[in-house]
Amino acid sequence: MINEGGRRVYEELGARPVINATGGHLTLLGGSILSSKVRQAMQQANRYYVDMKELLDRTGQIVAELLGAEAAYVTPGCCAALALGTAACMAGSDPEKMERLPDVRGMRHEVIIQKGLRYKYDRCVTVPGAKLVEVGDESGTKPEQIEAAIRERTAAIQYLASGGGEGVVPLEEVIRIGRRHNIPIIVDAAAQVYPVENMRKYTAMGADLVCYGAKYFDAPNSTGILCGRRHLVQAAALHGFIGFESSPYRTFGRPMKLDRQEIIALVVALREWMTMDHQARFESYERRVRELQKKLEGVPNIEATPQGSPVTSLHIALDEKALGKTAVEITDALREGDPSIWLRSQADTITVSMANIMDGDELVIADRLKRLLLG
Repeated sequence: MINEGGRRVYEELGARPVINATGGHLTLLGGSILSSKVRQAMQQANRYYVDMKELLDRTGQIVAELLGAEAAYVTPGCCAALALGTAACMAGSDPEKMERLPDVRGMRHEVIIQKGLRYKYDRCVTVPGAKLVEVGDESGTKPEQIEAAIRERTAAIQYLASGGGEGVVPLEEVIRIGRRHNIPIIVDAAAQVYPVENMRKYTAMGADLVCYGAKYFDAPNSTGILCGRRHLVQAAALHGFIGFESSPYRTFGRPMKLDRQEIIALVVALREWMTMDHQARFESYERRVRELQKKLEGVPNIEATPQGSPVTSLHIALDEKALGKTAVEITDALREGDPSIWLRSQADTITVSMANIMDGDELVIADRLKRLLLG
C-alpha cells in the first residue's frame, strides 16, 4: 500500500502516486517495484565510486553465466540493447566505421524483419543508422522470401520473440537461414523472462544476440541486457557509453549511460529472479484477487471472476445500463483519484491485475471501486 512517505515524495513535486493494476511493467508508470534487497544494494553501492568498465566487464560475466550465454552487457533498457547490438552487427569493432555511425555509407546496414513481426519498438534498431527491410505481406512470410532479401548490405535479421504466429517463419528456421548466409540473428525478447528457462532459451537455440528488458524481472526500469556471441557483445560495449569513455573512439552510444547503482541492482534482481519461488509469487497474486473479490461481494450489477492460470487478475463484468455508467467512465474516475489507479477496461468489463501492486493496494482499489459502483 502507498504509505505517507510514498505520497509525500510525489506530492512535494506536484505529481500523483499511481497504483499500477494494469498487469504491465509499463515504462510510462516507472516499470517495476524494486525489492528490499535490490534497494539495499543500490544504497550500499552509493558509498564508493568504481571503475565503470571493470564493473560492466565483471557484471557482464556474471549475467552471461546466469543466462548460459558466451557474453553479456548491461544496457540502459532493451531499446539500447537493440540499438547497440545492431551497431555491432553493422560496424563491429572497426574504429573507422564505429566513429561514422549513423553514417552507414560503405557498410552493411540493412536489417531484415518479417511483416508479421513489425511493432512499435522495431524502430530501436534504426537508431545507429540501420534500415529495416520488411519481407512478406498480410498473408505471412515464407523462408525463401527472407533468403531472397539477403544481399551484400544485409547486417542482421531481427526477430520479435513474442510475436511468432500464423504466417511467421519460426525462429528456428530463421536461425538456420542466418547460419547459411553468415548473417547474425537479433532477438527482441524484452519481456520473455518467465518461465526463467526463457532467459537461456534463445541463445541455446543459436540466436547471435538476445535483448531483455530488466524491468520485467524487477530490476530498475532503466536497465536491460544484451547477451549472445562474445565478439558481438564486446563490439556493442565499444559502441556504448563505456567504449566512448574508456577508448579514443567517439561512438554514437555515449548518451546510453548507466549509474553504477543501476548496474549492481540489475545483477541482484536477476539473481533473485532466477532463484525465486515463483509459485509463492503467483499465490500472492491469487490471494489479492480473492481479497478484492470478497470486498466486492454484494455489489449489484457486476460479476467478478478470477482470471488466469495461475490466477493473476479479477475480471469484472458490468451491467452498464443498470449502473448508469460505463467501464471507461469508471476507469477514468479511478485514474483521476489520489492515488491514481490504473487498470484496464474493454467493452463492458474491467480487469484488475495484481502482478505489479504492493500488498494492501488491493484494499485501496476495492474501496475506491466499490464507492464508484455504488455511487
